[in-house]
Amino acid sequence: MISNALRRVELGDVPVATPTGRLVGASGLLLEASGCTLRTGQRCLIEAQGDGATGEWLAAQVVGFRDQVAYLMPFKKPDGLAAGARVLPAPERSSLMIGPQWLGRIVNGLGEPIDGLGRLGGDQPLQMVPPKVNPLRKKPVEEPLDVGVRAINGLLTLGRGQRVGLMAGSGVGKSVLLGLITRNTVADVVVVGLIGERGREVREFIDLSLGAEGLSRAIVVVAPADESPLMRLRATELCHSIAAHYRDQGQHVLLLVDSLTRYAMARREVALALGEPPATRGYPPSVFSLLPELVESAGNGEGEGSMSAIYTVLAEGDDQQDPVVDTARAILDGHIVLSRALAERGHYPAIDVAQSISRCMALVADRPQQQQARELKQLMARFEQVRELMPLGAYVPGADPATDRAVALWPRIEHFLHQGTHEGAPLAQTQERLRELLA
Repeated sequence: MISNALRRVELGDVPVATPTGRLVGASGLLLEASGCTLRTGQRCLIEAQGDGATGEWLAAQVVGFRDQVAYLMPFKKPDGLAAGARVLPAPERSSLMIGPQWLGRIVNGLGEPIDGLGRLGGDQPLQMVPPKVNPLRKKPVEEPLDVGVRAINGLLTLGRGQRVGLMAGSGVGKSVLLGLITRNTVADVVVVGLIGERGREVREFIDLSLGAEGLSRAIVVVAPADESPLMRLRATELCHSIAAHYRDQGQHVLLLVDSLTRYAMARREVALALGEPPATRGYPPSVFSLLPELVESAGNGEGEGSMSAIYTVLAEGDDQQDPVVDTARAILDGHIVLSRALAERGHYPAIDVAQSISRCMALVADRPQQQQARELKQLMARFEQVRELMPLGAYVPGADPATDRAVALWPRIEHFLHQGTHEGAPLAQTQERLRELLA
């Protein structure tokens, strides 16, 4: 028989009343609710008019407030809403549960599986907000990261824990290069975030870039362009949380985000909807303060694991001074610029070595390789000075020995920088070919 004390405990757990608000406004993706206290960042449920006898509930998040009105933004398309609809605070959920079952799966920004393979399990909590690491306790970048791309391994060597941007205009080959890096990088776990891209590319990236073998060690987080801006933001943050979880377990993690620009655009949509004034090219100031907060959650942690991050950054109109490109260049540990002129000449990957830099190369590459990379860049610069003169017959050999050497070695240099989309170039092999090229 249940004791009276136990009954009192059970009755004490039952809420006396459920706080309920009402929907008082809807403008685009921004909803207004009043009548109950809601915190910023809190999730809530909004009653919608369903097709059946009972209503459906739409998930949303509190993004701001003014006076007694809370501003909400839904995760999905807000259909079937009406004035006066009930707004309920969602049950508090401490975190998702993650485990080995997540490997090989595809999820949305809320951590819900969308691959039709059943529910996700797990035995460890995963925070939805990317964790912050004390900068004084971060493990330094000390080991090279083999990405399997000859131009990067040889001339722009990356390190484990480095954060790099792939910067280019549309249609120059960012996603293709990202797929090449995905297949060839040496890492224990690969976390891929496909943020704001075309829905067609999701299936192509999984089937062609990852493949069955690559997917087995990967977790893919998807938020296509037709998702709400809030879902795109949550998907990007979830990528970083998952990668940080495996990093803190001592594993070497590669985080790929395609693209950082779509994340910034989603931030812009939310900020403009809240009434924040536009500044640089329509981006509100808060966007440029939140980008470093996201990027700083990547990189190495306090333990033995590593978290290397590669972000694609769209340069609108091929403008390398685009505000998002310029901000990313300042806050990342290096940038790889893709040139439309090289792509139009059939040079793939279209990496402009002269405009690219790896700020960690001096930490992970030995002195001979650094000298060879510097020498090769000098030869490429000298050849570019006379490239347009050669078809006209205006270049006369013998005037400058260094330029003559650059012209003589150019076919071999170009062959060194070319690489097929399914061709791997391991780091050790690349270093050997670089030595042979300049011998």
